[in-house]
Amino acid sequence: MNLPEAFVERMAAQLGDELPAFLRSYDEPYHRGLRVNPRKMPLAQAQSLLGADLMDAVPWEPTGFYLAQESRAGALPLHEAGAWYLQEPSAMIPAAVLDPQPGERVLDLCAAPGGKTTQLGLRMAGQGTLICNEPVRDRAKILSRNVERMGLTNAVVVSEWPEKLAERWGAAFDAIQCDAPCSGEGMFRRHPETRAEWSAESPAGCAKRQGEILDHAARMLRPGGRLVYSTCTLNRVENEGVVEAFLARHPDFALRPFALPGLDAPEGMLTIYPHRVKGEGHFVAQLVRGGTSGGMAWAQPELPAKDRKLLQNLTQELPAGHGANWLRPVSSGEWELRRVPELPANGGVPVLRCGVHLGTVKLGRNGKGKSVFTPDHAWAVCCDAPDVPRITLTEEEARRYQHGETVAADGQGWALACYEGVALGWGKISAGVMKNHYPKGLRR
Repeated sequence: MNLPEAFVERMAAQLGDELPAFLRSYDEPYHRGLRVNPRKMPLAQAQSLLGADLMDAVPWEPTGFYLAQESRAGALPLHEAGAWYLQEPSAMIPAAVLDPQPGERVLDLCAAPGGKTTQLGLRMAGQGTLICNEPVRDRAKILSRNVERMGLTNAVVVSEWPEKLAERWGAAFDAIQCDAPCSGEGMFRRHPETRAEWSAESPAGCAKRQGEILDHAARMLRPGGRLVYSTCTLNRVENEGVVEAFLARHPDFALRPFALPGLDAPEGMLTIYPHRVKGEGHFVAQLVRGGTSGGMAWAQPELPAKDRKLLQNLTQELPAGHGANWLRPVSSGEWELRRVPELPANGGVPVLRCGVHLGTVKLGRNGKGKSVFTPDHAWAVCCDAPDVPRITLTEEEARRYQHGETVAADGQGWALACYEGVALGWGKISAGVMKNHYPKGLRR
């Protein structure tokens, strides 16, 4: 078992007679989980395709399943296409508690690698705006990739420190998720190497930073809004202690009780212990801010009149329903087309991804002649992929496509390569062959 001695001593004081059962849980396998993307694939279809890999349903997440230990669902073509996301079952709880609604303005403040972000986004069904933040740029790139893979159309990925966001945005959001960096005690079973990184001093150091992050989050929540604070640790210093100190500093906030199937938090706080629940260690608290009105104004970005006319001209040949509402120059005579959601005032926040990149249009020489449109991969894999010709691939062809190979196909021009009804990416057909346009950085 080799758990840190100081950790065991503290858990003995915290759990009392439950300690033996808690310690025995570390001799058992950790729980794996998977969430289906219902905007790309019905649950029943995923169950049929994955068969025995999927076990019981995760009670608190309607699209979640426990995953067999030996499953290789993450290596299948449909995983890369965003038909599902591998996520530990307890990690699905915070987003289920926040339960964002279509049309809301939501912030995931500490979002990488994207499990909770994509869960939030899919619950919003492409309506409203989800701002996903990760201050560490390399981690933000991973977040952006997962947002694209899962097909979120209303997400904006930014990379900034929470205090800077609070300064620039103010009380802009209806709901905020704050899955704060922590000492990681809940990961001791799943990732045993984290035990060596932990020390008895870790919780106090983490709690200080967590309190600061929550203070910044409070500034960005509108009156009447809700805030979910979560960690993947088990000590009361980082969990109940952080929440109680926050409430003392912010009397306009209060805990709100919540309940999910199999889980009940009548006081608004819940610790997930691995001997009580089929999942790894987690803590979740739901807070609400008093009041019912106010908050920062949002707006749909508006193009100048000359650019609106240019956008209309550039999109005439695109499939109906493309929704392009933004363009920007890439180079001389080349324009990037996007569909962007309603946004708060940016204020110089670094943006890695904004809505859906539809593609680029290159104008003819000197602005004359035929324009050339090249669609972007993000448009192919978004949850409302364009209505264009589709080429159905077998599993072997899908693997070859994701390796970067050509496949046989009838037709002419741009088409979507699809497997089991899910778009994998673009190809361009000519003379019976689909030329592969799967991004080189994603090829397996």
